[in-house]
Amino acid sequence: MFFVTAFGLTAYFTFAAVQGDFGHLRRVQIEADAAALNTQLAQLHADHAILKNKTRRLSDDYLDLDLLDERARKVLGMARGDEIIIR
Repeated sequence: MFFVTAFGLTAYFTFAAVQGDFGHLRRVQIEADAAALNTQLAQLHADHAILKNKTRRLSDDYLDLDLLDERARKVLGMARGDEIIIR
């Protein structure tokens, strides 16, 4: 009877160590999720840097006329009088 109980407990704890909420497979899944989130975070940092640069270039202290012209054309649909617009 002792060996059956010991085998049962060993099997239970082995199963819990592999399949449980804090088991090995859950740890692998969490590490994969963390890697995906770190990749997404790096992309968001890059997007933030691009937007911060554009914001700085359109600020009062430093005005990039080319960027201003580009944004006016895109957002407002503006064009010069001598340009031909093809849609």
